[in-house]
Amino acid sequence: MSQQVKPGDSPPERLLSIDALRGFDMFWIIGGDQLFRRLAALGDRNRTGWIGEQLEHVEWEGFHFYDLIFPLFLFLVGVVLPFSLGKLRERGEPPARIYGRVARRTVLLFALGLLYNDILRFDWPALRVAGVLQRIALCYGLAAVILLTTGVRGRLAAVAAILLGYWALLALVPAPSSHAGDFSKEGNLAGYVDRHYLPGKIYKEYYGTGDNEGLLSTIPAVATALLGVLAGDWLRSRRPPGRKALGLATAGLACLTAGAVWAELFPIIKNLWTSSYVLIAGGWSLLLLALFYAVIDVFGCRAWAFPLVVIGANAITIYVAQRIVGFERIAGFFVGGAARHAGLWGPIIAAAGTLAVKWLFLFYLYRKRIFLRV
Repeated sequence: MSQQVKPGDSPPERLLSIDALRGFDMFWIIGGDQLFRRLAALGDRNRTGWIGEQLEHVEWEGFHFYDLIFPLFLFLVGVVLPFSLGKLRERGEPPARIYGRVARRTVLLFALGLLYNDILRFDWPALRVAGVLQRIALCYGLAAVILLTTGVRGRLAAVAAILLGYWALLALVPAPSSHAGDFSKEGNLAGYVDRHYLPGKIYKEYYGTGDNEGLLSTIPAVATALLGVLAGDWLRSRRPPGRKALGLATAGLACLTAGAVWAELFPIIKNLWTSSYVLIAGGWSLLLLALFYAVIDVFGCRAWAFPLVVIGANAITIYVAQRIVGFERIAGFFVGGAARHAGLWGPIIAAAGTLAVKWLFLFYLYRKRIFLRV
């Protein structure tokens, strides 16, 4: 819940690059995607059409920039874990208290997800139990337990076991009325499990025959968080900063290569969170972390990142708040008139205004040192 921090304090062992990269990720979720889509719509479709395409999810198989947004956030959840839990261990916190903290955060995040999905309407047949925050909660909890009970080799083994096991499960076990290795929207095993065993309603927009945050597909999503844990281990080590950045970039290229090769057998499908998708998304996440870490924490170029840090420091806050607060209506009060008289630029002014209102809300919280802690 909300925590007041004294103005002179800063979170221990916090890398500015992590907050900035989280802010970059959330920028697209809170309205950056709409702004750039509308800017692209003004240009020649032959030249700018690819921008709009990259800001939409692939319908089924393949990978666009927008397919990176959620796994990047999960990856960053993992990156922070060695810092936060490692600090608790170094302070001598009892294991029971550390596990209790992990359990409390997992439950609160899952509950926030249900709140986001309108549980307070008490319309049980229409309630979607799965969701973004729910997946974050489960991946956070499981990745934290793996971190607390294994070393680096154990975490690497866990990633390999999850990715290989998930591949074997979907490739070798057929859904009833389908066949083994059916990765289609209608015939895949994960979708069958969701339709028959996932509590709550499955909506058509979440691919219809299954949920894109469903039961089986949450298993490889844990591996996404564990890739972040391994990156956090690397960043928290005593290696020279330049070597850390190079190591992250090398690991990113290795993941991209492995993912591209594996995709020949196990296609890149976000809705199923396939193992090849984990590696492709993980590779790009590692490369982005390497870039942000090198620029901000190694070379010390920090000023440019401040707007992103403001977003990243309260990422969960703005994700939930934009479901509750009428930011578009507030922006319309201030820029609605200008947007109506701006012709083709009207939609861009409206999108920029909404994004600005959300950022100013986060800036106010940042200046007051108020952060949502779950």
